[in-house]
Amino acid sequence: MYKTVRSARLYEQIVQQIEESILNGALKPGDQLPAERDLAQRFGVSRTAVREAVKTLREKGLVEAFSGRGTFITDGTSQAVKQSLDLHARIAQQEGSIQLVEVREILEPEIAALAAARAEDQHLAMMRDAVAVMDESSRNVDAFIEADLDFHLALAEAAGNPIILSLIDSIVGLLREQRLGTFETPGGPQRGQYYHRRILAAIETRNAEQARSEMRAHLQQVRDDSRLPSGAEERVVSRPAS
Repeated sequence: MYKTVRSARLYEQIVQQIEESILNGALKPGDQLPAERDLAQRFGVSRTAVREAVKTLREKGLVEAFSGRGTFITDGTSQAVKQSLDLHARIAQQEGSIQLVEVREILEPEIAALAAARAEDQHLAMMRDAVAVMDESSRNVDAFIEADLDFHLALAEAAGNPIILSLIDSIVGLLREQRLGTFETPGGPQRGQYYHRRILAAIETRNAEQARSEMRAHLQQVRDDSRLPSGAEERVVSRPAS
């Protein structure tokens, strides 16, 4: 797929070859790029050049890097969507938080159900690792939140649909801020972990309905810990006066 490159600006040629692979369909959304060392060997360049190329591709919104899992091809629009959503949420913080939970309530129960049917051993390993890190990080906000994100991204990957992964990836920044709020709520991390374990258990036993149900309960817990109104309460509060 790749050719050895010879140029003063090697990283630009790497970017060009990967872009061409995306355009001709050799690389599709959700595909994982080889590890940095492997790419350096294939292109015949230093790892520094590969690192610069990946950075450029990320800035263009063509790839996304996930800590501990690698770099994946996006659909080319997730970065723009992410920036737009982040801006919207910052303009109207309370309203944006409610809307984010609503989006999660629409997407994540079905993602959990699909993951129960489609998860492979590697996905289960990522979920177990994330749960283990959260168990060990009850006093480390950064480590806990990153592992929490890893758990939900592993679910999205396990669903086996690159569009779903792109959608979840596009709201990662918002999810990180939401989790910061729930982490600071007394007992919030422990309640979240209770549901993470139950979701994982349902996926391990391939019980799609149970996974869906546990995710719904988890998201209700997120609402409660974020002190957001339920869907019904929201409609009453937002109803215009007659």
